[in-house]
Amino acid sequence: MAIQSLQTFLFIVLQVVGRVTCLKEVSDRQCDCYLTNDTSKNYFTTHNFFDFRALAQYAKVPSPIADPYDSTNADETSNYFLNDNWTKVWGIQQWNNSDTVDSGDVPVLLVNSPNNIYIEKNEDENASSDTFLTMRTLRYKDYQSTAEFESISKAYHFLSVRMYARTIGAPGAITAMFTYRNDGGSTQLTTVQESDLEIRTMDPKDKVQYTNQPSYNAAGYDIPKATRNATTPIQADWTQWSVHRMDWSPTDTTWYIDGRQVASIAFQVPRDPSQVIFNAWSDGGEWSGNMSVGKDAYLQIQWIEIVYNSTGNAKTTDKRNEDTAWSLSNAKRDEEGCQNVCSIDDTPTTGTPVLLQGGASRISDHILGLGVAYIWIPLLLATFLI
Repeated sequence: MAIQSLQTFLFIVLQVVGRVTCLKEVSDRQCDCYLTNDTSKNYFTTHNFFDFRALAQYAKVPSPIADPYDSTNADETSNYFLNDNWTKVWGIQQWNNSDTVDSGDVPVLLVNSPNNIYIEKNEDENASSDTFLTMRTLRYKDYQSTAEFESISKAYHFLSVRMYARTIGAPGAITAMFTYRNDGGSTQLTTVQESDLEIRTMDPKDKVQYTNQPSYNAAGYDIPKATRNATTPIQADWTQWSVHRMDWSPTDTTWYIDGRQVASIAFQVPRDPSQVIFNAWSDGGEWSGNMSVGKDAYLQIQWIEIVYNSTGNAKTTDKRNEDTAWSLSNAKRDEEGCQNVCSIDDTPTTGTPVLLQGGASRISDHILGLGVAYIWIPLLLATFLI
């Protein structure tokens, strides 16, 4: 009897695993919307994937530029950053913080340079890619040379963004992935809407800072509810290659490392359409720390993936028209506009979506994803055998 029951159990298990593993890889043209997994199960209309793992033809580490004027006016480091696939979505920044230095708010001149964003050959032992994108920040005597690129669109309105990345280098730098909106460019804190993932290289390597900005008020006092200093999973400190994920929804911002939730903040969630920004920087201030002259730090990224909704305005990267750029809440209800539901989480090939079985009307069939199945099947089997 026990053997027969075990056979029945295993048959059911194989049916479930078979249903999950037969998910079909498809192109984005075949997807009406995307459903994310884990605690932040949300629907999104559009998918973008930027792969820096096999770009040997562009790989070259540019020599640093000591002069701040020459640095800010440097050319892009390769034709990759002149290609439409890049320039239609991202803009490399060349601004500086001279105004805040002149006012005494921060001690060190920060200068963003295209020279600090480049494709680099992966020299790791047992490297997991041929190349990766590097964002570099270096300290000179008179200034900090930094790197930033931001989305051309300011119309991202809820998203799930991931990067497979690591941070290495000297104390005194910040590497970050975040959403940002500042109405009218005002200096008033109340105009800022921002969700941050920040790594401070002066912090312990197992600590990452997550914040829904602003994190302090007009009087200069910290707002504890706005920020979390989280511990990374074991074997996933920020010097190691890991998938860093941020899910921004109407109710909260939630962050993951290698699929494990590490922080979630429901306070002060950004409300309005925003940009997506990546950077590596320092200004010598209290938050970043003051990097020693001659030192450097790096954010290195193998790939970036985003599923998102947008407002559908003229600058959006959403390839659909305004009528199909619907809100997250509408996406859940509108089965006619979301017949083909895809996933970027349950795919065997990073960057390629899979079509979830049954479309929007049978999405519950897929709640037990492949990653979950590997966990609960052994647990159930152990329980049965006991």
